Amino acid sequence: MVALLTPTTDLPEPLDPIDALRRVAFLLERTRAGTYRVEAFRNAVKALKTMAPGEVVQRAEAGTLQEVQGIGKSTAGVIEAAARGEHPAYLVELEGKAGGALVTGGEELYAVLRGDCHLHSDWSDGGSPIDEMVLTGLETGHEWMVLTDHSPQLRVANGLTAERLTQQIGIVDAINRGVGDGFSFFKGIEVDILDDGSLDQTPEMLAKLDLVTASVHSKLKMNAAPMTKRMIAAVQNRRVNVLGHCTGRLVEGSRGTRAQSAFDARAVFEACADSGTAVEINSRPERCDPPDELILLALELGCLFSIDSDAHAPGQLDMKAYGCERAARLGVPVDRIITTWDAERLHSWANP
Repeated sequence: MVALLTPTTDLPEPLDPIDALRRVAFLLERTRAGTYRVEAFRNAVKALKTMAPGEVVQRAEAGTLQEVQGIGKSTAGVIEAAARGEHPAYLVELEGKAGGALVTGGEELYAVLRGDCHLHSDWSDGGSPIDEMVLTGLETGHEWMVLTDHSPQLRVANGLTAERLTQQIGIVDAINRGVGDGFSFFKGIEVDILDDGSLDQTPEMLAKLDLVTASVHSKLKMNAAPMTKRMIAAVQNRRVNVLGHCTGRLVEGSRGTRAQSAFDARAVFEACADSGTAVEINSRPERCDPPDELILLALELGCLFSIDSDAHAPGQLDMKAYGCERAARLGVPVDRIITTWDAERLHSWANP
């Protein structure tokens, strides 16, 4: 069994400039730093990858790195130090502030997680390419991941049309062929639950996917009765495997706060238990969704759970630590958490 790797303050010797930049970006992302700060380091990685062999060292020695588009003062400093075989001061400082555990509690559960059913790439509203999400997943010990970019209705998040989803499926298949044994990259989607409980993608396209997470993103203030009917219809759909961030609440963060949606949670979770749909424990600190009392209700009713990162950047994959703390504290059994299952079991369950 492969455990997820806890971040470490022990940096390797020597540290390649690209690896140094990626590590800085990872640490900034896991602490939810401003997008512009993260992009500076991700863009610098792209710039270095276009350089000829030896050019990075040459420019570092000559002090001309900032002449390259995509490299600024801060990123040049990291590159120059790494090129000299030193640990960049900025990275060392970040490791001290953000390189340790995100939360105390749930460490044993975190250690047996194998995958993630909810993550985004720059094909929708994520901040990094698919291959960077996969590479970071491999580096952090994931055995499997499900790519779940948004569906068409969520235009603000650049949701995928059937045509774009078809293209993405081809990329996921190609990545799977490339990574070989020991890691599975599953085709998925975070599909919008529409007002009537139908799903925001064609049945034909959903049938081509390995796993479907369904979430409400619109009309979150709908009255309780129609919202309950809407959610039950979705979780009873044979193509839906996971109910994402069920209350839609926001408890902190740059987007402000938002009250949870009103619905009959007992009726919805009973439908989840009957249909075998897992209830997501969304690990993003700004969501912390469902709240503790609803996790306990779903636990009482016999639901499965999925501890997911809802990562929109590679460094956010580590946010599952927050969900593990909550699940462990509330007594959720390990075997009822689908993200502790191996890839074969996960795929068989999602595709009976």
